[in-house]
Amino acid sequence: MQIASMHFKERAREKLGDERLQRNLQKIKSKFVGKRRSAITELDDFEGTRDAARAIRQRALDDLDVWLELFEANARARGATVLWAQDAAEINRLVVEIAFRHGVRKIVKSKSMVSEESALDLAIEGAGIEVVETDLGEYILQINGYEPPSHIVGPALHKSKEEVTELFHRRHATPRKEGIEELCREARAVLREHYLTADMGISGGNFFVAETGSVVLVTNEGNASLATTLPKVHVAISGIEKIVPTLEDVATLMRLLPRSATGQSISNYVDVLTGTRGEGEFHGVDHMYFILVDSGRTGVLASEVREALRCIRCGACMNHCPVYQAIGGHSYGWVYPGPIGSILTPMFVGLDKAHELPAASTSCNQCGVVCPVKIPLPDLQRKLREQAFERRLRPWSERAALRAWAWVARRPGLYAAVSRVGVRALRLLARGDGMIRRLPFGRAWTSGRDMPAPTGRTFRELYAARRNGETP
Repeated sequence: MQIASMHFKERAREKLGDERLQRNLQKIKSKFVGKRRSAITELDDFEGTRDAARAIRQRALDDLDVWLELFEANARARGATVLWAQDAAEINRLVVEIAFRHGVRKIVKSKSMVSEESALDLAIEGAGIEVVETDLGEYILQINGYEPPSHIVGPALHKSKEEVTELFHRRHATPRKEGIEELCREARAVLREHYLTADMGISGGNFFVAETGSVVLVTNEGNASLATTLPKVHVAISGIEKIVPTLEDVATLMRLLPRSATGQSISNYVDVLTGTRGEGEFHGVDHMYFILVDSGRTGVLASEVREALRCIRCGACMNHCPVYQAIGGHSYGWVYPGPIGSILTPMFVGLDKAHELPAASTSCNQCGVVCPVKIPLPDLQRKLREQAFERRLRPWSERAALRAWAWVARRPGLYAAVSRVGVRALRLLARGDGMIRRLPFGRAWTSGRDMPAPTGRTFRELYAARRNGETP
């Protein structure tokens, strides 16, 4: 996927002015936020389950090499082939080589965020092989000219029913449908033929299980089940951090993943796929491949933001993020949007290309509060902001202002004097309703909103007044 994170500010400004997108983004709260709130109450000890999930994911990361080697040994013992990809180009090369090896003419594909990193579909098409996305959201984006996903759980969340209706009418040459169920039936009818005629299926992997050499796939549409069992070849692609030690660990994580992602107690389909079809077995594939991808992940593991690799891709952080809710996923300019994307994207593509993303935060910590594996997202964002400052990636005016503030803040007497002058000056800028319409040297704060003016007294003055029994 093309990197556009360096254009974050311009893209965010454009999305804020997109009225259709703003209406579509309201679906986040109704689809995900409220349902999650209800779903987590079903657990007797939600916080205890989060602690257990955090421990599972951290245990896997702490001894990642051990679990990867165990996974490889067990997967091979069950007839699978395990391959390793260093970067996006190697992912694409391996997939195309597998396809050529087995005479593949058509590939059906379940949702895989790692394949978005490498623009795998375009590489497959470039090799002369047909590829069809089978996740409904990804299918919508594919037939719309490979539009990038805007959400890791709902790739087409930014689109309305009316937009999908028009797209299906144009691409399928069918009458316009009015209801969502009718649109889903139309997509199923189109995709059914592809399932039955595909030679290879590609999936991601919610979890790779070390003790069994299995891949766990979690979906709501059943497309992953069809894409990975009907074709004769299955290729599962995922980052090396998706390893979990045991199936028991998966059971714990599955108590949190669907609840955090879509507000469901359990997803409609959970597939645990292990190896190739054995003698006498009806279901299964003739050839099973795992591609384990680094593509910057070992660099994250060795960094001070390594906790970000605990992510189980539920999307809860972006669902609750006021920044994401305002601008959507495309503003972030790469595969992973929202709070987790503001950490992973700079680490995967380079901080110099994405230093705006860690600053796109209110530091409200809603993302950290809802993260099922307790990733301290605001803290990690702050660490990347510090790195960007130290590397002089931030604008000189911002760096100068922060240095000036730090110099004053280290001198309490001077800081108190400047504060007294500042709050009184700001008070003078307010109109009769106590709101500042335009803030000098801070137009970004007031270009789209009014800023409440201070009372004209500093916090120290107000605190002292209250201590003395005065009315502040």
